[in-house]
Amino acid sequence: MKRLEDKVAIITGGSGGIGAATAKLFLEEGAKVLLVDLDEGALKKTIEELNSDNASYITADVSKEEQVKKYVDTAVERYGKIDVLFNNAGIEGVVTPLTDYPLDMFEKVININVIGVWLGIKHVFPVMKENGGGSIMITSSIAGLRGTPNIIGYSTSKHAVLGIMRTAALEGAEFNIRVNSINPSPVDNRMMRSLENGYAPGAGDQVKEMMEGNIPMKRYCTSEEVGKVALFLSSDDSSFVNGSVYSVDGGLNAQ
Repeated sequence: MKRLEDKVAIITGGSGGIGAATAKLFLEEGAKVLLVDLDEGALKKTIEELNSDNASYITADVSKEEQVKKYVDTAVERYGKIDVLFNNAGIEGVVTPLTDYPLDMFEKVININVIGVWLGIKHVFPVMKENGGGSIMITSSIAGLRGTPNIIGYSTSKHAVLGIMRTAALEGAEFNIRVNSINPSPVDNRMMRSLENGYAPGAGDQVKEMMEGNIPMKRYCTSEEVGKVALFLSSDDSSFVNGSVYSVDGGLNAQ
Protein backbone atom coordinates (compact mmCIF):
# COMPACT_ATOMS: atom_id res chain seq x y z
CA MET A 1 0.00 0.00 0.00
CA LYS A 2 1.21 3.50 -0.82
CA ARG A 3 2.21 5.65 2.15
CA LEU A 4 -0.43 8.35 1.57
CA GLU A 5 -3.16 6.18 0.07
CA ASP A 6 -6.56 7.89 0.42
CA LYS A 7 -5.04 10.95 2.15
CA VAL A 8 -5.83 14.53 1.14
CA ALA A 9 -3.06 17.13 1.37
CA ILE A 10 -2.93 20.90 1.04
CA ILE A 11 0.43 22.41 0.06
CA THR A 12 0.80 26.18 0.32
CA GLY A 13 3.54 27.74 -1.74
CA GLY A 14 2.58 24.95 -4.08
CA SER A 15 4.18 26.29 -7.26
CA GLY A 16 7.60 26.91 -5.67
CA GLY A 17 10.50 24.49 -5.71
CA ILE A 18 9.76 22.77 -2.41
CA GLY A 19 6.00 22.81 -2.95
CA ALA A 20 6.12 21.28 -6.42
CA ALA A 21 8.70 18.64 -5.45
CA THR A 22 6.64 17.65 -2.42
CA ALA A 23 3.44 17.48 -4.45
CA LYS A 24 5.12 15.05 -6.85
CA LEU A 25 6.18 12.79 -3.98
CA PHE A 26 2.73 12.94 -2.36
CA LEU A 27 0.99 12.04 -5.61
CA GLU A 28 3.35 9.11 -6.18
CA GLU A 29 2.40 7.84 -2.73
CA GLY A 30 -1.34 7.97 -3.40
CA ALA A 31 -2.45 11.37 -2.05
CA LYS A 32 -4.89 13.84 -3.51
CA VAL A 33 -3.24 17.25 -3.48
CA LEU A 34 -4.51 20.83 -3.50
CA LEU A 35 -1.81 23.37 -4.38
CA VAL A 36 -2.18 26.91 -3.03
CA ASP A 37 -0.25 29.94 -4.27
CA LEU A 38 -0.70 33.52 -5.47
CA ASP A 39 0.55 33.14 -9.05
CA GLU A 40 -2.08 31.35 -11.12
CA GLY A 41 0.21 31.03 -14.11
CA ALA A 42 2.85 29.27 -12.03
CA LEU A 43 0.20 27.03 -10.47
CA LYS A 44 -1.14 26.02 -13.88
CA LYS A 45 2.37 25.21 -15.07
CA THR A 46 3.03 23.09 -11.98
CA ILE A 47 -0.25 21.21 -12.40
CA GLU A 48 0.61 20.52 -16.05
CA GLU A 49 4.02 19.18 -15.06
CA LEU A 50 2.54 16.98 -12.33
CA ASN A 51 0.09 15.57 -14.89
CA SER A 52 -2.22 13.92 -12.37
CA ASP A 53 -5.99 13.77 -12.01
CA ASN A 54 -5.40 13.85 -8.25
CA ALA A 55 -3.86 17.33 -8.26
CA SER A 56 -5.66 20.67 -8.46
CA TYR A 57 -5.02 24.25 -7.42
CA ILE A 58 -6.53 27.39 -5.97
CA THR A 59 -5.04 30.87 -5.83
CA ALA A 60 -4.90 32.50 -2.41
CA ASP A 61 -3.04 35.06 -0.35
CA VAL A 62 -2.21 33.09 2.79
CA SER A 63 -2.10 36.27 4.88
CA LYS A 64 -5.80 37.00 4.22
CA GLU A 65 -8.13 35.03 6.49
CA GLU A 66 -11.05 34.86 4.08
CA GLN A 67 -8.78 33.43 1.37
CA VAL A 68 -7.31 30.87 3.76
CA LYS A 69 -10.80 29.78 4.77
CA LYS A 70 -11.63 29.48 1.08
CA TYR A 71 -8.73 27.16 0.28
CA VAL A 72 -9.60 24.97 3.28
CA ASP A 73 -13.26 24.84 2.24
CA THR A 74 -12.24 24.09 -1.35
CA ALA A 75 -10.15 21.09 -0.27
CA VAL A 76 -13.11 19.67 1.63
CA GLU A 77 -15.51 20.36 -1.25
CA ARG A 78 -13.26 18.69 -3.82
CA TYR A 79 -11.87 15.81 -1.80
CA GLY A 80 -14.12 15.39 1.23
CA LYS A 81 -11.55 15.85 4.02
CA ILE A 82 -8.06 17.12 4.91
CA ASP A 83 -5.40 14.80 6.31
CA VAL A 84 -2.28 16.88 5.69
CA LEU A 85 -1.41 20.58 5.65
CA PHE A 86 2.06 21.50 4.45
CA ASN A 87 2.29 25.13 5.58
CA ASN A 88 5.08 25.96 3.16
CA ALA A 89 4.32 29.39 1.65
CA GLY A 90 6.91 32.02 2.45
CA ILE A 91 8.94 34.93 1.14
CA GLU A 92 12.53 35.95 1.81
CA GLY A 93 12.12 39.71 2.08
CA VAL A 94 15.22 41.80 1.41
CA VAL A 95 18.89 41.60 2.39
CA THR A 96 19.88 44.69 4.35
CA PRO A 97 21.07 45.68 7.83
CA LEU A 98 18.30 45.86 10.43
CA THR A 99 18.69 49.64 10.72
CA ASP A 100 17.84 49.98 7.02
CA TYR A 101 15.19 47.27 6.83
CA PRO A 102 11.94 48.82 5.51
CA LEU A 103 8.95 48.59 7.83
CA ASP A 104 6.56 47.70 5.02
CA MET A 105 8.76 44.77 3.94
CA PHE A 106 9.14 43.53 7.53
CA GLU A 107 5.35 43.57 7.91
CA LYS A 108 4.88 41.76 4.59
CA VAL A 109 7.30 38.99 5.59
CA ILE A 110 5.59 38.55 8.96
CA ASN A 111 2.12 38.60 7.38
CA ILE A 112 2.95 35.82 4.91
CA ASN A 113 5.46 33.73 6.85
CA VAL A 114 3.88 33.92 10.31
CA ILE A 115 0.26 35.02 10.09
CA GLY A 116 -0.21 32.83 7.01
CA VAL A 117 1.02 29.79 8.95
CA TRP A 118 -1.24 30.53 11.93
CA LEU A 119 -4.30 31.08 9.74
CA GLY A 120 -3.75 27.81 7.90
CA ILE A 121 -3.62 25.90 11.17
CA LYS A 122 -6.56 27.84 12.61
CA HIS A 123 -8.88 26.84 9.78
CA VAL A 124 -7.58 23.31 9.18
CA PHE A 125 -7.77 22.28 12.84
CA PRO A 126 -11.60 21.97 12.98
CA VAL A 127 -11.63 19.84 9.81
CA MET A 128 -8.91 17.55 11.14
CA LYS A 129 -10.65 17.24 14.51
CA GLU A 130 -13.80 16.10 12.76
CA ASN A 131 -11.77 13.68 10.66
CA GLY A 132 -10.03 12.09 13.66
CA GLY A 133 -6.65 13.72 13.25
CA GLY A 134 -4.04 14.77 10.75
CA SER A 135 -0.51 16.00 10.20
CA ILE A 136 0.64 19.60 9.80
CA MET A 137 4.14 20.60 8.77
CA ILE A 138 5.55 24.12 8.80
CA THR A 139 8.50 25.12 6.66
CA SER A 140 10.84 27.02 8.94
CA SER A 141 14.56 27.32 8.19
CA ILE A 142 18.02 26.98 9.63
CA ALA A 143 17.54 30.74 10.01
CA GLY A 144 14.87 29.90 12.56
CA LEU A 145 17.44 28.17 14.76
CA ARG A 146 20.31 30.65 14.66
CA GLY A 147 20.92 34.32 13.98
CA THR A 148 21.53 35.37 10.40
CA PRO A 149 22.75 38.93 9.69
CA ASN A 150 20.94 41.21 7.24
CA ILE A 151 17.72 39.19 6.88
CA ILE A 152 15.99 40.17 10.10
CA GLY A 153 12.48 39.88 8.66
CA TYR A 154 13.01 36.36 7.37
CA SER A 155 14.97 35.16 10.41
CA THR A 156 12.39 36.59 12.81
CA SER A 157 9.55 34.91 10.93
CA LYS A 158 11.25 31.53 10.89
CA HIS A 159 11.90 31.69 14.63
CA ALA A 160 8.28 32.72 15.23
CA VAL A 161 6.73 29.76 13.46
CA LEU A 162 8.48 27.40 15.87
CA GLY A 163 6.39 28.97 18.63
CA ILE A 164 3.28 28.39 16.54
CA MET A 165 4.35 24.80 15.89
CA ARG A 166 4.96 23.93 19.52
CA THR A 167 1.73 25.55 20.70
CA ALA A 168 -0.33 23.88 17.98
CA ALA A 169 1.33 20.52 18.70
CA LEU A 170 0.18 20.70 22.31
CA GLU A 171 -3.34 21.87 21.45
CA GLY A 172 -3.73 19.27 18.72
CA ALA A 173 -2.33 16.25 20.52
CA GLU A 174 -5.59 15.16 22.16
CA PHE A 175 -7.26 15.20 18.74
CA ASN A 176 -4.48 13.17 17.07
CA ILE A 177 -3.32 16.24 15.16
CA ARG A 178 0.47 16.26 14.89
CA VAL A 179 2.39 19.47 14.15
CA ASN A 180 6.10 19.58 13.28
CA SER A 181 8.54 21.89 11.54
CA ILE A 182 11.04 21.32 8.76
CA ASN A 183 14.13 23.54 8.95
CA PRO A 184 16.25 23.38 5.80
CA SER A 185 19.65 24.89 5.24
CA PRO A 186 19.92 26.88 2.00
CA VAL A 187 17.88 25.10 -0.66
CA ASP A 188 19.01 25.16 -4.28
CA ASN A 189 16.04 27.11 -5.63
CA ARG A 190 14.75 30.55 -6.65
CA MET A 191 14.69 31.94 -3.12
CA MET A 192 18.38 31.27 -2.64
CA ARG A 193 19.23 32.92 -5.96
CA SER A 194 17.42 36.01 -4.66
CA LEU A 195 19.26 35.94 -1.31
CA GLU A 196 22.64 35.28 -2.92
CA ASN A 197 22.18 38.26 -5.21
CA GLY A 198 20.96 40.32 -2.26
CA TYR A 199 24.15 39.63 -0.33
CA ALA A 200 26.39 40.39 -3.33
CA PRO A 201 24.62 41.89 -6.37
CA GLY A 202 26.09 40.43 -9.52
CA ALA A 203 28.24 37.96 -7.59
CA GLY A 204 25.66 35.43 -6.42
CA ASP A 205 27.77 32.48 -7.57
CA GLN A 206 30.54 33.48 -5.17
CA VAL A 207 28.06 33.73 -2.30
CA LYS A 208 26.72 30.26 -3.14
CA GLU A 209 30.23 28.82 -3.15
CA MET A 210 30.95 30.40 0.24
CA MET A 211 27.68 29.22 1.78
CA GLU A 212 28.15 25.68 0.49
CA GLY A 213 31.64 25.69 1.97
CA ASN A 214 30.15 26.39 5.40
CA ILE A 215 27.91 23.30 5.25
CA PRO A 216 29.63 20.12 6.45
CA MET A 217 28.28 18.18 3.46
CA LYS A 218 29.52 20.96 1.14
CA ARG A 219 26.34 21.51 -0.84
CA TYR A 220 22.88 23.01 -0.68
CA CYS A 221 19.80 20.99 0.19
CA THR A 222 17.48 20.03 -2.68
CA SER A 223 13.74 20.64 -2.79
CA GLU A 224 13.21 16.87 -3.05
CA GLU A 225 15.14 16.27 0.17
CA VAL A 226 12.80 18.63 2.00
CA GLY A 227 9.84 16.92 0.34
CA LYS A 228 10.96 13.50 1.54
CA VAL A 229 10.91 14.70 5.15
CA ALA A 230 7.45 16.18 4.56
CA LEU A 231 6.38 12.81 3.15
CA PHE A 232 7.58 11.01 6.27
CA LEU A 233 5.82 13.48 8.56
CA SER A 234 2.61 13.20 6.52
CA SER A 235 2.56 9.41 6.66
CA ASP A 236 1.60 6.99 9.41
CA ASP A 237 5.31 6.19 9.74
CA SER A 238 5.51 9.29 11.95
CA SER A 239 2.37 8.56 13.97
CA PHE A 240 4.00 9.44 17.32
CA VAL A 241 6.09 12.39 16.08
CA ASN A 242 4.70 15.67 17.38
CA GLY A 243 6.18 19.06 18.27
CA SER A 244 9.55 18.30 16.70
CA VAL A 245 12.05 20.28 14.66
CA TYR A 246 13.51 18.44 11.66
CA SER A 247 16.71 20.01 10.39
CA VAL A 248 17.54 19.20 6.77
CA ASP A 249 20.87 20.97 6.70
CA GLY A 250 23.79 18.67 5.96
CA GLY A 251 25.05 19.10 9.52
CA LEU A 252 25.10 22.91 9.48
CA ASN A 253 23.35 23.39 12.82
CA ALA A 254 25.54 20.76 14.48
CA GLN A 255 28.54 23.10 14.26
